[in-house]
Amino acid sequence: MKLKYYLFFLAYCLFILCTINVHAQGPPIYTDTPVLLGLEGSGIRTFGKFVQKEHGTIYLQPIVLPYNITPKILVGAIIPLVNKNPDNLAARFGVGDIALFIKKTIYQKDGKAKTFRIVGKVKQVFPTGNTTETPYIGNDSYQTLLGAVIGYITTKVGVYSDFGYNITSNGLSDNFVYNIAIGYPLLAQQYPAKQVNIFLELNGNYLLEPNSNNLFISPGAQWITGRRVLIESGIQLPLIEQVAETQRTKFVFTLGIRVLLF
Repeated sequence: MKLKYYLFFLAYCLFILCTINVHAQGPPIYTDTPVLLGLEGSGIRTFGKFVQKEHGTIYLQPIVLPYNITPKILVGAIIPLVNKNPDNLAARFGVGDIALFIKKTIYQKDGKAKTFRIVGKVKQVFPTGNTTETPYIGNDSYQTLLGAVIGYITTKVGVYSDFGYNITSNGLSDNFVYNIAIGYPLLAQQYPAKQVNIFLELNGNYLLEPNSNNLFISPGAQWITGRRVLIESGIQLPLIEQVAETQRTKFVFTLGIRVLLF
């Protein structure tokens, strides 16, 4: 990774540490969470994701709608809005590939101010995005992800991981998704919650054909403004990116909000 990206990464971390004035353990920004209640329960999540590529930009605005059927079963939908602006081509905007998902708690052991949980998940992506004109908004592929989310969460630190195998159609490569996150709250617990967490994550994707690995380091912060609202921001920088030069990513910046509806 080039020196300027390291400097960007360090400057962003310093910005997080120097501007935070409010502590709790919330869900990671990029890694999935095994906690099905609260801000990952019945609510809405949306975030803007600005992707700077070597030869163009992509802006994504997913809208995530989770709903708890029971305390241990959560279902939801992801509706992505996509704007692609490649160099030397006209920009294109539209609805991308819509996904449905379900998560179920498989194991849960709670202790004093701590919990260990394992959650199974299935996500189904449908090829709803436009692929008749370039640049394509969708992938023209049905995709089924089978995975698990594991987390150990205390009032002092949270360790999260999720792993999944993504089965694809229409000639796309199957891939293995892996994410690891560490979250740290900066202030003592308080009620009602007005808190800030910082996260450091590793987000990876291994394609089977051809054998290639893509790994990003992702620092970020989130501000819990009250019992029902969470604001978060993060940046992803490539550590390993085994793709064609025209597909390489310089950085990804994310800014989003989660709201608990009821």
